[in-house]
Amino acid sequence: MPNFFEDNDDIQFSFDHLDLAAIAALQEDGFTRTGGPDSEYAPTDAADAVDNYRRILAIVGDVAGNQIAPRAEQVDREGNTLNEDGTVTLGQGVRANLKTLAQADLMGFTLPRKYGGLNCPNIVYTMAIEIVSRADASLMNIFGLQGIAETINAFATDDIKQQYLPRFAEGQLTGAMALTEPDAGSDLQAVSLRASQDDDGQWHLNGVKRFITNGCGDVLLTLARSEPDIKDGRGLSLFVNERGPQLKVRHLETKLGIHGSPTCELVFDDVPAKLIGQRQLGLISYTMSLMNGARIGIAAQALGIAEAAFRVAREYAHSRKQFGVPIEQLPAVAEMLSDMRIAIEATRALTYEASTSCDIENNNLRVLEFDTPDDKEEVKRRKADARTLKRRNGMLTPMSKYYASEMCIRVANDSLQVLGGSGYMTDYPVERHLRDARITSIYEGTTQLQIVAAVRGVCGGAFEKLAADYEERECNDPELSDLKHKLGEGKDLVLDGIKFIKQRGGQYMDLYGRKLVDAAIAVLVGHLFLQQAKTSDRKRAVAKRFIETNAPTIRRDIELVCSGDESVLDKFETLAGPPVAST
Repeated sequence: MPNFFEDNDDIQFSFDHLDLAAIAALQEDGFTRTGGPDSEYAPTDAADAVDNYRRILAIVGDVAGNQIAPRAEQVDREGNTLNEDGTVTLGQGVRANLKTLAQADLMGFTLPRKYGGLNCPNIVYTMAIEIVSRADASLMNIFGLQGIAETINAFATDDIKQQYLPRFAEGQLTGAMALTEPDAGSDLQAVSLRASQDDDGQWHLNGVKRFITNGCGDVLLTLARSEPDIKDGRGLSLFVNERGPQLKVRHLETKLGIHGSPTCELVFDDVPAKLIGQRQLGLISYTMSLMNGARIGIAAQALGIAEAAFRVAREYAHSRKQFGVPIEQLPAVAEMLSDMRIAIEATRALTYEASTSCDIENNNLRVLEFDTPDDKEEVKRRKADARTLKRRNGMLTPMSKYYASEMCIRVANDSLQVLGGSGYMTDYPVERHLRDARITSIYEGTTQLQIVAAVRGVCGGAFEKLAADYEERECNDPELSDLKHKLGEGKDLVLDGIKFIKQRGGQYMDLYGRKLVDAAIAVLVGHLFLQQAKTSDRKRAVAKRFIETNAPTIRRDIELVCSGDESVLDKFETLAGPPVAST
Protein backbone atom coordinates (compact mmCIF):
# COMPACT_ATOMS: atom_id res chain seq x y z
CA MET A 1 0.00 0.00 0.00
CA PRO A 2 1.65 3.30 -1.07
CA ASN A 3 2.35 6.01 1.47
CA PHE A 4 3.27 9.22 -0.37
CA PHE A 5 5.31 10.51 2.57
CA GLU A 6 7.18 7.34 3.44
CA ASP A 7 7.96 6.40 -0.18
CA ASN A 8 9.56 9.78 -0.96
CA ASP A 9 13.23 9.61 -0.01
CA ASP A 10 13.86 13.31 -0.63
CA ILE A 11 10.98 14.54 1.53
CA GLN A 12 12.20 12.16 4.22
CA PHE A 13 15.73 13.54 3.81
CA SER A 14 14.45 17.11 4.00
CA PHE A 15 12.43 16.31 7.09
CA ASP A 16 15.57 15.01 8.81
CA HIS A 17 17.90 17.66 7.38
CA LEU A 18 15.87 20.75 8.31
CA ASP A 19 16.09 22.02 11.88
CA LEU A 20 12.48 21.22 12.70
CA ALA A 21 13.31 21.11 16.40
CA ALA A 22 14.13 24.83 16.34
CA ILE A 23 10.97 25.61 14.36
CA ALA A 24 8.92 23.56 16.82
CA ALA A 25 10.37 25.49 19.75
CA LEU A 26 9.28 28.75 18.12
CA GLN A 27 5.86 27.37 17.23
CA GLU A 28 5.27 26.07 20.75
CA ASP A 29 6.64 29.07 22.64
CA GLY A 30 9.51 27.06 24.06
CA PHE A 31 7.14 24.24 25.13
CA THR A 32 5.65 26.34 27.92
CA ARG A 33 2.01 25.54 27.10
CA THR A 34 1.51 23.09 29.94
CA GLY A 35 -1.82 24.36 31.21
CA GLY A 36 -5.20 25.38 29.87
CA PRO A 37 -7.91 23.67 27.80
CA ASP A 38 -5.80 23.54 24.62
CA SER A 39 -2.71 21.95 26.16
CA GLU A 40 -3.81 18.30 26.24
CA TYR A 41 -2.03 17.44 22.98
CA ALA A 42 0.75 20.00 23.20
CA PRO A 43 4.24 18.49 22.80
CA THR A 44 6.45 18.43 25.86
CA ASP A 45 9.73 19.04 24.03
CA ALA A 46 11.28 19.30 20.57
CA ALA A 47 11.64 15.55 20.08
CA ASP A 48 7.96 15.06 20.92
CA ALA A 49 6.93 17.82 18.49
CA VAL A 50 9.05 16.51 15.60
CA ASP A 51 7.79 12.97 16.19
CA ASN A 52 4.25 14.34 16.06
CA TYR A 53 4.97 16.10 12.75
CA ARG A 54 6.27 12.85 11.31
CA ARG A 55 3.17 10.97 12.44
CA ILE A 56 0.89 13.62 10.91
CA LEU A 57 2.74 13.49 7.58
CA ALA A 58 2.56 9.70 7.61
CA ILE A 59 -1.22 10.01 7.93
CA VAL A 60 -1.29 12.51 5.05
CA GLY A 61 0.88 10.15 3.00
CA ASP A 62 -1.40 7.19 3.69
CA VAL A 63 -4.56 9.12 2.83
CA ALA A 64 -2.97 10.55 -0.30
CA GLY A 65 -1.58 7.27 -1.57
CA ASN A 66 -4.45 4.96 -0.75
CA GLN A 67 -7.57 7.09 -1.03
CA ILE A 68 -7.00 10.35 -2.92
CA ALA A 69 -4.73 9.10 -5.72
CA PRO A 70 -7.04 6.21 -6.74
CA ARG A 71 -9.87 8.73 -7.22
CA ALA A 72 -7.84 11.22 -9.26
CA GLU A 73 -8.90 10.00 -12.70
CA GLN A 74 -12.55 9.95 -11.65
CA VAL A 75 -12.27 13.49 -10.27
CA ASP A 76 -10.65 14.69 -13.50
CA ARG A 77 -13.41 13.17 -15.63
CA GLU A 78 -16.50 14.19 -13.67
CA GLY A 79 -15.66 17.76 -12.62
CA ASN A 80 -18.34 19.76 -10.77
CA THR A 81 -21.89 20.88 -11.59
CA LEU A 82 -23.44 24.37 -11.64
CA ASN A 83 -27.06 24.25 -10.46
CA GLU A 84 -29.89 26.49 -11.65
CA ASP A 85 -30.09 28.26 -8.29
CA GLY A 86 -26.46 29.48 -8.54
CA THR A 87 -24.99 26.83 -6.26
CA VAL A 88 -22.41 24.22 -7.17
CA THR A 89 -22.46 20.49 -6.52
CA LEU A 90 -18.95 19.12 -6.11
CA GLY A 91 -18.10 15.89 -7.89
CA GLN A 92 -18.53 12.63 -6.03
CA GLY A 93 -14.77 12.05 -5.86
CA VAL A 94 -14.10 15.56 -4.51
CA ARG A 95 -16.74 15.13 -1.82
CA ALA A 96 -15.25 11.78 -0.83
CA ASN A 97 -11.77 13.29 -0.61
CA LEU A 98 -12.91 16.17 1.59
CA LYS A 99 -14.75 13.76 3.88
CA THR A 100 -11.61 11.61 4.14
CA LEU A 101 -9.42 14.62 5.02
CA ALA A 102 -11.93 15.80 7.64
CA GLN A 103 -12.15 12.34 9.22
CA ALA A 104 -8.36 12.29 9.43
CA ASP A 105 -8.41 15.69 11.26
CA LEU A 106 -6.26 17.31 8.55
CA MET A 107 -8.33 20.42 7.81
CA GLY A 108 -6.98 22.60 10.60
CA PHE A 109 -3.33 22.05 9.89
CA THR A 110 -1.85 25.33 11.12
CA LEU A 111 -4.65 26.53 13.40
CA PRO A 112 -4.04 26.74 17.16
CA ARG A 113 -5.20 23.81 19.27
CA LYS A 114 -7.74 25.95 21.08
CA TYR A 115 -9.75 25.97 17.85
CA GLY A 116 -9.23 22.26 17.23
CA GLY A 117 -6.23 22.70 14.93
CA LEU A 118 -2.94 20.79 14.80
CA ASN A 119 -0.77 23.90 15.34
CA CYS A 120 1.75 22.69 12.75
CA PRO A 121 4.34 25.12 11.36
CA ASN A 122 3.99 26.11 7.72
CA ILE A 123 6.97 23.98 6.66
CA VAL A 124 5.09 20.82 7.70
CA TYR A 125 1.95 22.10 5.97
CA THR A 126 4.03 22.75 2.85
CA MET A 127 5.17 19.14 2.88
CA ALA A 128 1.56 18.02 3.30
CA ILE A 129 0.41 20.16 0.38
CA GLU A 130 3.08 18.61 -1.84
CA ILE A 131 2.02 15.11 -0.82
CA VAL A 132 -1.68 15.80 -1.46
CA SER A 133 -0.88 17.48 -4.78
CA ARG A 134 1.05 14.45 -5.98
CA ALA A 135 -2.14 12.44 -5.43
CA ASP A 136 -4.53 14.98 -6.99
CA ALA A 137 -3.42 18.51 -7.82
CA SER A 138 -6.98 19.81 -7.97
CA LEU A 139 -7.72 18.78 -4.38
CA MET A 140 -4.87 20.99 -3.20
CA ASN A 141 -6.96 23.98 -4.31
CA ILE A 142 -9.34 23.22 -1.45
CA PHE A 143 -6.98 21.56 1.05
CA GLY A 144 -4.38 24.25 0.38
CA LEU A 145 -6.79 27.10 1.09
CA GLN A 146 -6.38 26.75 4.83
CA GLY A 147 -4.67 30.13 4.59
CA ILE A 148 -8.21 31.52 4.71
CA ALA A 149 -8.52 30.31 8.29
CA GLU A 150 -4.96 31.48 9.05
CA THR A 151 -5.84 35.00 7.91
CA ILE A 152 -8.96 35.04 10.07
CA ASN A 153 -6.87 33.85 13.01
CA ALA A 154 -4.23 36.52 12.40
CA PHE A 155 -6.41 39.58 11.83
CA ALA A 156 -10.07 39.03 12.80
CA THR A 157 -11.82 39.73 16.08
CA ASP A 158 -12.21 37.00 18.68
CA ASP A 159 -15.93 36.71 17.87
CA ILE A 160 -15.21 36.06 14.20
CA LYS A 161 -12.50 33.55 15.12
CA GLN A 162 -14.88 31.64 17.40
CA GLN A 163 -17.56 31.71 14.73
CA TYR A 164 -15.45 30.11 12.00
CA LEU A 165 -12.18 28.56 13.11
CA PRO A 166 -13.47 25.50 15.03
CA ARG A 167 -15.64 24.59 12.04
CA PHE A 168 -12.71 25.01 9.66
CA ALA A 169 -10.63 22.67 11.83
CA GLU A 170 -13.40 20.07 11.89
CA GLY A 171 -13.70 20.15 8.12
CA GLN A 172 -17.25 21.53 8.24
CA LEU A 173 -16.26 24.58 6.18
CA THR A 174 -14.20 25.23 3.08
CA GLY A 175 -13.01 28.68 2.06
CA ALA A 176 -12.09 30.88 -0.87
CA MET A 177 -10.15 34.06 -1.57
CA ALA A 178 -12.43 36.35 -3.60
CA LEU A 179 -9.89 38.79 -5.02
CA THR A 180 -9.87 38.79 -8.83
CA GLU A 181 -12.42 40.71 -10.92
CA PRO A 182 -13.07 40.94 -14.69
CA ASP A 183 -11.09 44.21 -14.83
CA ALA A 184 -8.79 43.56 -11.86
CA GLY A 185 -6.68 40.47 -12.38
CA SER A 186 -3.04 40.99 -11.53
CA ASP A 187 -3.76 44.65 -10.74
CA LEU A 188 -5.68 44.24 -7.50
CA GLN A 189 -5.55 47.99 -6.85
CA ALA A 190 -8.27 48.22 -9.52
CA VAL A 191 -10.77 46.13 -7.50
CA SER A 192 -14.20 47.78 -7.72
CA LEU A 193 -16.58 45.44 -5.87
CA ARG A 194 -18.34 47.78 -3.45
CA ALA A 195 -18.55 47.50 0.31
CA SER A 196 -21.02 49.81 2.05
CA GLN A 197 -22.57 50.09 5.49
CA ASP A 198 -26.25 50.47 6.31
CA ASP A 199 -27.62 52.62 9.13
CA ASP A 200 -27.02 49.80 11.62
CA GLY A 201 -23.36 49.50 10.66
CA GLN A 202 -23.84 46.22 8.75
CA TRP A 203 -21.56 45.84 5.75
CA HIS A 204 -22.94 44.72 2.38
CA LEU A 205 -21.03 43.66 -0.74
CA ASN A 206 -22.13 44.30 -4.33
CA GLY A 207 -20.34 43.43 -7.55
CA VAL A 208 -18.68 40.61 -9.48
CA LYS A 209 -15.64 38.43 -8.85
CA ARG A 210 -14.09 36.18 -11.49
CA PHE A 211 -11.72 33.18 -11.59
CA ILE A 212 -12.35 32.43 -7.91
CA THR A 213 -10.88 29.07 -6.89
CA ASN A 214 -13.48 27.18 -4.84
CA GLY A 215 -15.72 30.24 -5.09
CA CYS A 216 -18.61 27.98 -4.09
CA GLY A 217 -16.95 27.46 -0.68
CA ASP A 218 -18.75 28.11 2.58
CA VAL A 219 -16.70 31.12 3.73
CA LEU A 220 -15.09 33.77 1.54
CA LEU A 221 -12.48 36.39 2.28
CA THR A 222 -13.48 39.15 -0.12
CA LEU A 223 -11.43 42.18 -1.12
CA ALA A 224 -13.75 45.15 -1.66
CA ARG A 225 -13.66 48.93 -2.03
CA SER A 226 -14.84 50.39 1.24
CA GLU A 227 -13.63 53.93 0.45
CA PRO A 228 -15.27 54.91 -2.87
CA ASP A 229 -13.33 58.18 -3.08
CA ILE A 230 -9.94 56.43 -2.91
CA LYS A 231 -9.21 54.72 -6.22
CA ASP A 232 -5.99 52.84 -5.40
CA GLY A 233 -5.17 50.06 -2.94
CA ARG A 234 -5.63 52.33 0.07
CA GLY A 235 -9.37 52.27 -0.55
CA LEU A 236 -9.68 48.50 -0.15
CA SER A 237 -10.68 46.50 2.90
CA LEU A 238 -10.99 42.77 3.55
CA PHE A 239 -14.30 41.16 4.53
CA VAL A 240 -15.52 37.74 5.53
CA ASN A 241 -18.86 36.56 4.18
CA GLU A 242 -20.72 33.29 3.90
CA ARG A 243 -22.29 31.48 1.01
CA GLY A 244 -26.01 32.27 0.79
CA PRO A 245 -28.91 33.20 -1.49
CA GLN A 246 -27.50 36.69 -2.17
CA LEU A 247 -24.22 35.23 -3.42
CA LYS A 248 -24.59 33.23 -6.62
CA VAL A 249 -22.20 31.41 -8.91
CA ARG A 250 -23.04 32.85 -12.34
CA HIS A 251 -20.57 30.76 -14.28
CA LEU A 252 -18.42 27.69 -13.68
CA GLU A 253 -15.28 27.83 -15.80
CA THR A 254 -14.44 25.07 -18.28
CA LYS A 255 -10.70 24.57 -17.95
CA LEU A 256 -7.67 22.82 -19.40
CA GLY A 257 -6.87 21.09 -16.11
CA ILE A 258 -7.46 20.81 -12.35
CA HIS A 259 -11.02 19.75 -13.13
CA GLY A 260 -11.82 18.79 -9.55
CA SER A 261 -11.30 22.40 -8.44
CA PRO A 262 -14.35 24.60 -9.15
CA THR A 263 -13.39 27.99 -10.60
CA CYS A 264 -16.30 30.39 -10.28
CA GLU A 265 -17.63 33.74 -11.42
CA LEU A 266 -19.54 35.20 -8.47
CA VAL A 267 -22.28 37.80 -8.27
CA PHE A 268 -22.62 39.64 -4.93
CA ASP A 269 -26.09 41.11 -4.45
CA ASP A 270 -26.13 42.97 -1.14
CA VAL A 271 -24.23 40.13 0.57
CA PRO A 272 -23.88 40.64 4.35
CA ALA A 273 -20.24 40.72 5.45
CA LYS A 274 -17.98 41.47 8.39
CA LEU A 275 -14.84 43.59 8.32
CA ILE A 276 -11.54 41.80 8.92
CA GLY A 277 -9.14 43.96 10.91
CA GLN A 278 -9.06 47.67 10.02
CA ARG A 279 -10.48 49.53 7.07
CA GLN A 280 -8.13 50.35 4.18
CA LEU A 281 -5.62 47.61 5.07
CA GLY A 282 -7.31 44.94 2.97
CA LEU A 283 -4.75 44.92 0.17
CA ILE A 284 -1.80 46.64 1.79
CA SER A 285 -1.51 44.28 4.77
CA TYR A 286 -4.00 41.41 4.86
CA THR A 287 -4.16 40.30 1.24
CA MET A 288 -0.40 40.58 0.83
CA SER A 289 0.03 38.36 3.89
CA LEU A 290 -2.47 35.91 2.45
CA MET A 291 -0.74 35.94 -0.94
CA ASN A 292 2.68 35.14 0.54
CA GLY A 293 1.26 31.93 1.98
CA ALA A 294 -0.54 31.20 -1.27
CA ARG A 295 2.71 31.51 -3.23
CA ILE A 296 4.37 28.86 -1.09
CA GLY A 297 1.25 26.73 -1.46
CA ILE A 298 1.40 26.85 -5.26
CA ALA A 299 5.11 26.05 -5.16
CA ALA A 300 4.27 22.95 -3.09
CA GLN A 301 1.46 22.05 -5.48
CA ALA A 302 3.88 22.31 -8.40
CA LEU A 303 6.31 20.04 -6.57
CA GLY A 304 3.62 17.41 -6.10
CA ILE A 305 2.62 17.46 -9.76
CA ALA A 306 6.24 17.24 -10.90
CA GLU A 307 6.94 14.37 -8.51
CA ALA A 308 3.93 12.44 -9.82
CA ALA A 309 4.87 13.03 -13.46
CA PHE A 310 8.52 12.13 -12.94
CA ARG A 311 7.67 8.84 -11.26
CA VAL A 312 5.59 7.71 -14.23
CA ALA A 313 8.41 8.62 -16.63
CA ARG A 314 11.09 6.99 -14.48
CA GLU A 315 9.20 3.71 -14.24
CA TYR A 316 8.34 3.73 -17.94
CA ALA A 317 11.94 4.39 -18.99
CA HIS A 318 13.08 1.45 -16.87
CA SER A 319 10.62 -1.03 -18.36
CA ARG A 320 10.25 0.19 -21.95
CA LYS A 321 12.79 -1.36 -24.34
CA GLN A 322 13.88 0.05 -27.67
CA PHE A 323 16.89 -0.94 -29.77
CA GLY A 324 17.33 -3.90 -27.45
CA VAL A 325 17.81 -1.97 -24.20
CA PRO A 326 15.64 -0.12 -21.66
CA ILE A 327 15.30 3.46 -22.86
CA GLU A 328 16.77 4.70 -19.57
CA GLN A 329 20.11 3.57 -20.98
CA LEU A 330 19.85 5.87 -23.99
CA PRO A 331 22.04 8.92 -23.23
CA ALA A 332 19.43 11.52 -24.18
CA VAL A 333 16.79 9.90 -21.96
CA ALA A 334 19.24 9.32 -19.11
CA GLU A 335 20.20 13.01 -19.13
CA MET A 336 16.58 14.09 -19.26
CA LEU A 337 15.53 11.90 -16.32
CA SER A 338 18.55 12.90 -14.21
CA ASP A 339 17.98 16.60 -14.79
CA MET A 340 14.26 16.22 -14.05
CA ARG A 341 14.93 14.70 -10.65
CA ILE A 342 17.63 17.24 -9.79
CA ALA A 343 15.24 20.06 -10.78
CA ILE A 344 12.58 18.68 -8.45
CA GLU A 345 15.04 18.42 -5.57
CA ALA A 346 16.39 21.91 -6.25
CA THR A 347 12.88 23.30 -6.14
CA ARG A 348 12.08 21.36 -2.98
CA ALA A 349 15.19 22.77 -1.28
CA LEU A 350 14.28 26.35 -2.24
CA THR A 351 10.58 26.02 -1.35
CA TYR A 352 11.25 24.39 2.01
CA GLU A 353 13.86 27.05 2.80
CA ALA A 354 11.32 29.79 2.02
CA SER A 355 8.62 28.09 4.08
CA THR A 356 10.96 27.64 7.04
CA SER A 357 12.04 31.28 6.82
CA CYS A 358 8.38 32.35 6.81
CA ASP A 359 7.80 30.28 9.96
CA ILE A 360 10.63 32.12 11.68
CA GLU A 361 9.25 35.49 10.57
CA ASN A 362 5.65 34.70 11.56
CA ASN A 363 6.59 33.45 15.01
CA ASN A 364 8.85 36.44 15.61
CA LEU A 365 6.02 38.81 14.67
CA ARG A 366 3.58 36.89 16.89
CA VAL A 367 5.88 37.36 19.89
CA LEU A 368 6.33 41.07 19.16
CA GLU A 369 2.59 41.65 18.84
CA PHE A 370 1.07 39.38 21.49
CA ASP A 371 3.85 38.57 23.98
CA THR A 372 6.23 41.52 23.87
CA PRO A 373 9.37 40.76 25.92
CA ASP A 374 10.25 42.96 28.87
CA ASP A 375 13.89 43.08 27.81
CA LYS A 376 14.28 46.16 25.60
CA GLU A 377 17.39 44.74 23.93
CA GLU A 378 15.49 41.62 22.93
CA VAL A 379 12.68 43.74 21.51
CA LYS A 380 15.22 45.75 19.54
CA ARG A 381 16.83 42.57 18.20
CA ARG A 382 13.48 41.07 17.26
CA LYS A 383 12.45 44.20 15.38
CA ALA A 384 15.71 44.13 13.44
CA ASP A 385 15.13 40.45 12.67
CA ALA A 386 11.60 41.29 11.52
CA ARG A 387 12.92 43.78 8.98
CA THR A 388 15.55 41.35 7.69
CA LEU A 389 13.09 38.47 7.44
CA LYS A 390 10.48 40.59 5.69
CA ARG A 391 12.99 41.53 2.99
CA ARG A 392 14.29 37.98 2.74
CA ASN A 393 10.87 36.38 2.45
CA GLY A 394 9.72 39.10 0.09
CA MET A 395 12.36 37.67 -2.23
CA LEU A 396 12.18 33.95 -1.41
CA THR A 397 8.41 33.48 -1.71
CA PRO A 398 8.05 34.80 -5.28
CA MET A 399 11.30 33.02 -6.19
CA SER A 400 9.82 29.73 -4.98
CA LYS A 401 6.52 30.19 -6.77
CA TYR A 402 8.22 31.17 -10.03
CA TYR A 403 10.90 28.48 -9.93
CA ALA A 404 8.52 25.71 -8.89
CA SER A 405 5.78 26.44 -11.41
CA GLU A 406 8.16 26.70 -14.37
CA MET A 407 9.97 23.54 -13.22
CA CYS A 408 6.65 21.73 -12.89
CA ILE A 409 5.58 22.54 -16.45
CA ARG A 410 8.98 21.53 -17.82
CA VAL A 411 9.09 18.22 -15.90
CA ALA A 412 5.52 17.30 -16.83
CA ASN A 413 6.25 18.09 -20.48
CA ASP A 414 9.49 16.07 -20.42
CA SER A 415 7.70 13.18 -18.71
CA LEU A 416 5.23 13.05 -21.56
CA GLN A 417 8.17 13.13 -23.99
CA VAL A 418 9.77 10.12 -22.28
CA LEU A 419 6.56 8.15 -22.79
CA GLY A 420 6.27 9.32 -26.40
CA GLY A 421 2.94 8.52 -28.05
CA SER A 422 1.78 6.62 -24.98
CA GLY A 423 2.17 9.77 -22.89
CA TYR A 424 -0.10 11.69 -25.23
CA MET A 425 -2.88 9.18 -24.62
CA THR A 426 -5.10 9.01 -21.57
CA ASP A 427 -3.81 5.50 -20.83
CA TYR A 428 -1.17 7.17 -18.63
CA PRO A 429 -1.71 10.05 -16.18
CA VAL A 430 1.11 12.25 -17.52
CA GLU A 431 -1.23 14.09 -19.91
CA ARG A 432 -3.33 15.01 -16.86
CA HIS A 433 -0.22 16.08 -14.97
CA LEU A 434 0.77 18.34 -17.88
CA ARG A 435 -2.72 19.87 -18.03
CA ASP A 436 -2.73 20.39 -14.26
CA ALA A 437 0.78 21.83 -14.30
CA ARG A 438 0.04 24.66 -16.68
CA ILE A 439 -2.06 26.72 -14.28
CA THR A 440 0.66 26.90 -11.63
CA SER A 441 2.53 29.65 -13.49
CA ILE A 442 -0.66 31.72 -13.82
CA TYR A 443 -2.77 31.79 -10.68
CA GLU A 444 -1.81 33.52 -7.42
CA GLY A 445 0.39 35.80 -9.53
CA THR A 446 1.84 34.96 -12.93
CA THR A 447 5.47 34.03 -13.48
CA GLN A 448 6.12 37.53 -14.80
CA LEU A 449 4.74 39.15 -11.64
CA GLN A 450 6.73 36.80 -9.40
CA ILE A 451 9.89 37.85 -11.23
CA VAL A 452 9.02 41.53 -10.78
CA ALA A 453 8.67 40.92 -7.03
CA ALA A 454 11.75 38.70 -6.75
CA VAL A 455 14.11 40.92 -8.75
CA ARG A 456 13.42 43.84 -6.44
CA GLY A 457 14.48 41.67 -3.53
CA VAL A 458 17.58 40.58 -5.40
CA CYS A 459 18.50 44.18 -6.22
CA GLY A 460 17.46 45.48 -2.81
CA GLY A 461 20.14 43.64 -0.86
CA ALA A 462 18.26 40.53 0.25
CA PHE A 463 20.19 38.24 -2.11
CA GLU A 464 23.60 39.56 -1.12
CA LYS A 465 22.80 39.23 2.59
CA LEU A 466 21.41 35.71 2.26
CA ALA A 467 24.28 34.51 0.06
CA ALA A 468 26.75 35.93 2.59
CA ASP A 469 24.95 34.06 5.38
CA TYR A 470 25.24 30.84 3.40
CA GLU A 471 28.94 31.46 2.75
CA GLU A 472 29.62 31.64 6.49
CA ARG A 473 28.60 28.01 6.92
CA GLU A 474 31.59 25.71 7.38
CA CYS A 475 32.68 23.59 4.45
CA ASN A 476 35.91 21.71 5.21
CA ASP A 477 35.60 19.01 2.56
CA PRO A 478 38.00 19.79 -0.37
CA GLU A 479 35.54 18.84 -3.14
CA LEU A 480 32.70 20.77 -1.57
CA SER A 481 34.99 23.73 -0.91
CA ASP A 482 35.80 23.85 -4.62
CA LEU A 483 32.08 23.88 -5.42
CA LYS A 484 31.58 26.61 -2.82
CA HIS A 485 34.26 28.67 -4.55
CA LYS A 486 32.35 28.37 -7.82
CA LEU A 487 29.23 29.61 -6.06
CA GLY A 488 31.23 32.59 -4.79
CA GLU A 489 32.20 33.40 -8.37
CA GLY A 490 28.54 33.12 -9.32
CA LYS A 491 27.54 35.48 -6.51
CA ASP A 492 30.08 38.05 -7.67
CA LEU A 493 28.65 37.86 -11.20
CA VAL A 494 25.13 38.40 -9.86
CA LEU A 495 26.33 41.43 -7.90
CA ASP A 496 27.87 42.79 -11.12
CA GLY A 497 24.50 42.33 -12.79
CA ILE A 498 22.71 44.09 -9.94
CA LYS A 499 25.08 47.06 -10.17
CA PHE A 500 24.55 47.35 -13.93
CA ILE A 501 20.77 47.10 -13.68
CA LYS A 502 20.59 49.77 -10.98
CA GLN A 503 22.33 52.17 -13.33
CA ARG A 504 19.73 51.56 -16.05
CA GLY A 505 16.48 52.00 -14.07
CA GLY A 506 13.25 50.13 -13.37
CA GLN A 507 12.25 49.34 -16.95
CA TYR A 508 15.59 47.69 -17.64
CA MET A 509 15.27 45.79 -14.35
CA ASP A 510 11.95 44.35 -15.47
CA LEU A 511 13.34 43.53 -18.91
CA TYR A 512 16.24 41.47 -17.57
CA GLY A 513 14.68 40.46 -14.27
CA ARG A 514 14.20 36.83 -15.19
CA LYS A 515 17.83 36.24 -16.10
CA LEU A 516 19.06 37.96 -12.95
CA VAL A 517 16.62 36.03 -10.77
CA ASP A 518 17.59 32.75 -12.45
CA ALA A 519 21.25 33.42 -11.71
CA ALA A 520 20.49 34.35 -8.10
CA ILE A 521 18.40 31.20 -7.59
CA ALA A 522 21.19 29.03 -9.01
CA VAL A 523 23.61 30.46 -6.43
CA LEU A 524 21.21 30.10 -3.50
CA VAL A 525 20.08 26.58 -4.38
CA GLY A 526 23.71 25.59 -4.91
CA HIS A 527 24.44 26.56 -1.31
CA LEU A 528 21.41 24.61 -0.08
CA PHE A 529 22.65 21.54 -1.96
CA LEU A 530 26.10 21.99 -0.44
CA GLN A 531 24.62 21.79 3.04
CA GLN A 532 22.73 18.64 2.10
CA ALA A 533 25.89 17.14 0.58
CA LYS A 534 27.63 17.15 3.94
CA THR A 535 25.52 14.21 5.12
CA SER A 536 24.76 12.33 1.90
CA ASP A 537 26.95 10.88 -0.83
CA ARG A 538 24.07 11.01 -3.27
CA LYS A 539 23.47 14.68 -2.50
CA ARG A 540 27.17 15.28 -3.09
CA ALA A 541 26.70 14.04 -6.66
CA VAL A 542 23.54 16.13 -7.02
CA ALA A 543 25.30 19.26 -5.76
CA LYS A 544 28.22 18.73 -8.13
CA ARG A 545 25.95 18.23 -11.15
CA PHE A 546 23.76 21.23 -10.26
CA ILE A 547 26.56 23.68 -9.51
CA GLU A 548 28.80 22.74 -12.42
CA THR A 549 26.03 22.76 -15.03
CA ASN A 550 24.67 26.08 -13.76
CA ALA A 551 28.03 27.89 -13.61
CA PRO A 552 28.19 28.60 -17.38
CA THR A 553 24.48 29.45 -17.39
CA ILE A 554 25.05 32.10 -14.72
CA ARG A 555 27.88 33.61 -16.76
CA ARG A 556 25.73 33.68 -19.88
CA ASP A 557 22.73 35.22 -18.12
CA ILE A 558 24.79 37.96 -16.46
CA GLU A 559 26.52 38.72 -19.74
CA LEU A 560 23.10 39.33 -21.26
CA VAL A 561 22.01 41.38 -18.23
CA CYS A 562 25.04 43.62 -18.71
CA SER A 563 24.65 43.88 -22.48
CA GLY A 564 22.53 47.03 -22.37
CA ASP A 565 20.41 45.68 -25.23
CA GLU A 566 16.89 47.14 -25.13
CA SER A 567 15.92 46.28 -28.70
CA VAL A 568 12.76 44.42 -27.67
CA LEU A 569 11.49 47.73 -26.32
CA ASP A 570 13.05 50.14 -28.80
CA LYS A 571 12.10 48.03 -31.84
CA PHE A 572 9.07 46.20 -30.48
CA GLU A 573 6.87 46.79 -33.54
CA THR A 574 9.65 45.61 -35.84
CA LEU A 575 10.46 42.47 -33.85
CA ALA A 576 6.94 41.45 -32.81
CA GLY A 577 5.20 42.67 -35.93
CA PRO A 578 1.83 44.40 -36.03
CA PRO A 579 -1.21 42.90 -34.26
CA VAL A 580 -3.15 40.50 -36.47
CA ALA A 581 -6.61 38.98 -36.24
CA SER A 582 -6.59 35.61 -34.51
CA THR A 583 -9.43 34.16 -36.60
